[in-house]
Formats: sequence, C-alpha cells, structure tokens
Amino acid sequence: MTQQSTEPRTTAEDAGDGSRQPAGRSWLDRYFHISDRGSTVGREVRGGVTTFMAMAYIILLNPVILTTTKDITGATLNADQVTTATALAAAVTTIVMGFLGNVPLALAAGLSVSAVMSFQVAPTMTWDNAWAMCVIYGAVIVLLVVTGLRELIMNAIPLPLKHAITMGIGLFVCLIGLVQAGFVTSMPGPGGLAGAKPIQLGTADMLTGWPVLCFAFTVLLIFLLQVRKVPGAILIGIVGGTLFAAVVHQLAGLSVKDWGGRNAPVISGSVVSNPDFGLLGHVSFSGLGNVGGITIGVIVFTLVLAGFFDAMGTIIGIGQQANLADKDGKMPGLNKALAIDGAGGIMGGLTGASGQTVFVESTAGVGDGARTGFASVITGLGFALCLFFTPLAQVIPTQVAAAALVVIGSMMLTNAKHINWDDPATSIPVFLTTVLMPFTYSITAGIAAGVVAHVAIKAVQGKWREPGWLMWVLSLVFLAYFSLNPIESWLGMHH
Repeated sequence: MTQQSTEPRTTAEDAGDGSRQPAGRSWLDRYFHISDRGSTVGREVRGGVTTFMAMAYIILLNPVILTTTKDITGATLNADQVTTATALAAAVTTIVMGFLGNVPLALAAGLSVSAVMSFQVAPTMTWDNAWAMCVIYGAVIVLLVVTGLRELIMNAIPLPLKHAITMGIGLFVCLIGLVQAGFVTSMPGPGGLAGAKPIQLGTADMLTGWPVLCFAFTVLLIFLLQVRKVPGAILIGIVGGTLFAAVVHQLAGLSVKDWGGRNAPVISGSVVSNPDFGLLGHVSFSGLGNVGGITIGVIVFTLVLAGFFDAMGTIIGIGQQANLADKDGKMPGLNKALAIDGAGGIMGGLTGASGQTVFVESTAGVGDGARTGFASVITGLGFALCLFFTPLAQVIPTQVAAAALVVIGSMMLTNAKHINWDDPATSIPVFLTTVLMPFTYSITAGIAAGVVAHVAIKAVQGKWREPGWLMWVLSLVFLAYFSLNPIESWLGMHH
C-alpha cells in the first residue's frame, strides 16, 4: 500500500505495485494526480468546460437578485459591478479549490446566500456593512471547520429541517423570479392600501406585455430541455429565451422601457469591455453596532445555514460520484474543501459578489470525466474570461434571467421526497419553515419558526432532551427575534 496522502485519493491510487505510474509524467499530471485517478488531461479539460457551461448562468442571475433591493440608505448596486464581482469571485475561489483542494468542485455565488444578503441583510444596513457580514459568516464557517465544531452544528439541526431550509429557499427564489418577471404582482387597493388579494397574476389578473410572455417561454423551454436531460439546460434555455426576446423586440417594436427600463435584448456598442471592479474591497465594519447584537447574530446564523449545509452535502455527494471517497464512504480532504468553501464567503464579501459556495452543477463535469482539481482550474479560467464580456450580460432581459430562478426553485423542492409527511412532529416544523420563507419574504423567519416549532413539539412529547442544548438556545434566540418589537416597546426603546 502507498502512504496515505492528505489529498483525496481513489482506490486506483492506493493499488500499489499493480498500478504502475507511466514514466515521464508531466508536472501537471504529478501535481493533480491525473493519471493516478484514471483520468487524462483531455478529460479534465472537457469536464471543466462542461461544469462551466452548466453553471455560467450564475453570472446572469446573481445581479438580478442583488440589484433588486435598496439598502437602509436607499442605495442600490450597479449591475455591471455585480456582474464583474460575480465572475471574479467565482474564478478565484474555483481556481483555489482546484490547486489546493484538488477536487473537481466549482464555486460561485450561492443563490441562497445572495437571497439572504439582498432581502434580509441589506435592508437593515448599508451594502458595505452587508459585505462585512458576508466576510464574518465566511470566517465563522472556516472557524467551525478548523475547530471541528461543524459536526456539532450538523448533528444539532435535524435532517428534516435541513431539507426544509433548502425547500423554503427554493420557493423564495421562485417567488423572486415570478415577481421580477411581472408574472406575479401586488394588488394595491384604494389609496394605495392593500387590496383583496396581496398578489395577483400579472396586472389585473392577466399577463400584460410581451416581456412576461418571453419569461413564460423561457421557463417552458428550460423545463423541456431538462426533461430531455440536455446538459447545460439552464444556460441553453437562457440563450434561447434571449434570442426569442430579441425577435419579439424587433417584430413588436418594443423599447427598453417595455423591458422595465433595464436589460433589453439589443446589443449597443462593443460586447467586450474592461471589468468594473467598483465593489472590490467595499467592506465596512463601522456602524454594525447600531444594527443590534440579536439581529447580527440571527443574520450570521441564517447565512451559515443558507450556505453551509448544502455545501457539505454537495461536496460529499460529488466526492462519492467521482470515486474520491475511501472504502468507509469518507472523503479524505473533506475539511480542506469545506474550509475553502468557507473562505468563499470571505471572498464574496471582499469582492461584492455574495458568499461563494460549491455548486451541485459540478456533477456535470464529473459525469463528463473530471476527477481532479485541474478541471476546476479550467472552470475558473472560464469565469475569468467572462470578466471581459460583461456587456453581453446586459443583453439578457431580466424577465428571461428570472425564468431560471423559477426552475432552480423547482429543483430545490425535490428535497420534499426525504420528508415523512405522515409524522406531524416532523411535518409541522418542515411546513412552517418552507412556507414562511416566501410568505413573509424572509428566510430568517422560516428558519426561526421551524426551530421553535421543533423544540416545542419535542417538549410536549416529553422528549425535551432530544433537541439538545444548542437547539434550545437557538429557539430562545429566535423567540427573542420574533418578540423584539414588543420587548423594545415594553422597555421604552421603541421609536
């Protein structure tokens, strides 16, 4: 047997004399263990390109989410700067994962984390403070990995609640897509007051305008491509939807205003430009004290939940698919990959792209032969190349990009198959977690309700020890979160 390495290795690498290494191997082969893992440079390049094609849509979607919301001062983010930041952070973290982790895992801005940043964090502080929160959450994940506390948290949160968090964020992201496209709108009553229905189909219960029909076309196209199991269905669907929108734009004589005054399917000027790094380094910890300790604690916990659990499951799942796990099903080097994933949160804050996390789309590259970190380097270089093509992102209408949010939401809902819906002690917390995220437009509210309900149900069942001390502490924190306004009023602090 060969000596055990800290790098993820396959059984082929540990096969001893029966697995002779070819003479004259290149530095690339030796560093990434390409032939050791039964792969070739060509396969790694192909796998890296496949992964990039499968997840390149994030360059288009992340700006849609992050530029939607105003911070506490009323400021919004610049779409070009967010596009640049998204490509930059994805390129750096994915290449680092390739060189240091040596696993075929690609990272980019997690839509779950971006949703929390945009709709939960920014409205309570400035964007510079929000990026600081992103840095803090990334540092917390790295600390959890280094200290081994990640297992404590992983074991404390019940598995059904983990699935519920993913499902709830999926519904939330889906609703964001429907609203962005104008497929769903609010229905104001007389004098601007709430009407009989909080939301409605389009305008006056009907779809209005060509752009929303382009959204519907793109949703259907992506779903059909997925049914046919076409690789890169989301990206292909977005491209197809944009081409359809361009034809509609010309034939119907539409203007930029018809597309909401934002992205329109028209190319004006060069498709190549210098990247705009305007968000790079815009991190400020000054003023966070005014936000409140409970609010900051809840935000950090929500960000960790939004990015941490999915990342761990994705890393382990892809590691097994790539045959990087040992005979006991454990993946050597898991902590290193998780630490890099946590560092992606820090990088996301520093660049203004939101927290970076491992994408499940990495499975596309693994399925195409990727087995080493060299594939991740190729994927990262793809993102780096996109830094110079940000004008192309502005050609894709918001309505078309929003279609992908709906599709991704449907994919996240598949976690429902893991829930025992016949057990009320399980289904009630899952239900509250899942539905309250979109219905309150708050990911934190959903998580909080699920945790409190889970602990309360176990207590009335006489199983008060089962949740563990950490869940009890979290339930008390979330009860304080729900009661913050009346508590402040009672103490005379409300203003």
